[in-house]
Amino acid sequence: MEKIYIIGHRNPDFDSVCSAYAYAKLKNRVDPSKEYIAARCGHLPESMKKVFAGLGIEPPVYMRDIYPKVRDIYLTSEVRIDADAPLNSVAASYKITNPSVIPVFEGERFYGLLSVDDITSWAMNEIMKKGSITEIPKVRDIMREEEEPVTPSELFEEAKRKLSSSVKRGLAVMEKDEFFGFVTRRCFLKAPKNNVILMDHNEAKQSINGIETANIVEIIDHHRLDAIKTELPIFIDAEPLGSTCTIVYRKYVLEGIVPNSDEAKMLLTGIVSDTLILRSPTTTPVDIDSANELAKLIGVELNEFGLKMFSYMEGLKNRVPKEAVESDFKTYKEKNLKIGIGQCECTTLKDLEDYREEYLLALEDVRKHQELDWAVLMITDVIKEHSVLFTTDFRAVRHLPYSPVSEKVYDMPGVMSRKKQLLPEILHAVEE
Repeated sequence: MEKIYIIGHRNPDFDSVCSAYAYAKLKNRVDPSKEYIAARCGHLPESMKKVFAGLGIEPPVYMRDIYPKVRDIYLTSEVRIDADAPLNSVAASYKITNPSVIPVFEGERFYGLLSVDDITSWAMNEIMKKGSITEIPKVRDIMREEEEPVTPSELFEEAKRKLSSSVKRGLAVMEKDEFFGFVTRRCFLKAPKNNVILMDHNEAKQSINGIETANIVEIIDHHRLDAIKTELPIFIDAEPLGSTCTIVYRKYVLEGIVPNSDEAKMLLTGIVSDTLILRSPTTTPVDIDSANELAKLIGVELNEFGLKMFSYMEGLKNRVPKEAVESDFKTYKEKNLKIGIGQCECTTLKDLEDYREEYLLALEDVRKHQELDWAVLMITDVIKEHSVLFTTDFRAVRHLPYSPVSEKVYDMPGVMSRKKQLLPEILHAVEE
């Protein structure tokens, strides 16, 4: 069955993870001819793990990259030859399938790959020595030494390099002494492409490693478009809503499918998180209606559900500063400048002084590491609808319309959205 991976952006947040989960569930129902697999390309912070544990739901699987692997191309064989079998016992197999290699076993243990070259080499040697073939050897007696196998998770290009530098026609595919199959030179004639649906993003720099080798079949997003180039026309659903989960829920409605309890919980979690309990300026009437419908489906009071979810968040002083800064960090290019904007949510700003210096140092480290001209971090109190801004040194800081609290820290009352409220001010400051 053809597999299609549904993957959110790097540094996963609730919206990207929950939308991938719910969309995979929906697609598997409406299109059973394919297997849709939800995945994430980043590790979850502890607060997100606690929320999913509280929901009793296993989040999508982690994928390091989407590069083609040996698992995408390896072959299997129904033929099993015993190492002590006489060589003529393989004749029937060659007559039917003409394989370049055949797996050989010693009982249940994989012994090696018998190749047509092994047979040809033995036959030629016999003829040269004796003038004819006078006796039939055991299979094990004519097999050359086996070369190091490849693993299912090994990169296509690395395995191709290994086989091209080998005299063998094929290599075994094994992991922890378990035999999966084998690869031959024919397997590497053309690199396969994994099918991917991008969730909550559309730019290559935000996507999973190796996305340039994949076949993108859909994009579901609520951000600005700077979409990856595709070989063929694809389906794109990009709407100016507060959450990708809202888009996915409306697709359930369009299909006439009612989300089950787990699907509804995940969709509501994504909406509540990305809209900051429907308080963010990015929130639309569609988000509000969708969230209320989902809350009714699972029998919860929406605001209580949101507050409980945010209560799982660790205070910033208890987090690793650099990890917190990078957890939801996006870069933008403007006027030949590279700018990074991060955002962290919390339930209080009263402990700001407890971690201010450490986070400013971490922000500067991130700026240097990512070679940015300017880096800022917006810390948002979702309860009080109030933010503060941490910033690195940059000339445009003086043009921001926020009041200084202390060195490199600015007050942002009523500011909740990076996209609608902070980013425009950052771009305006750069233009000044």
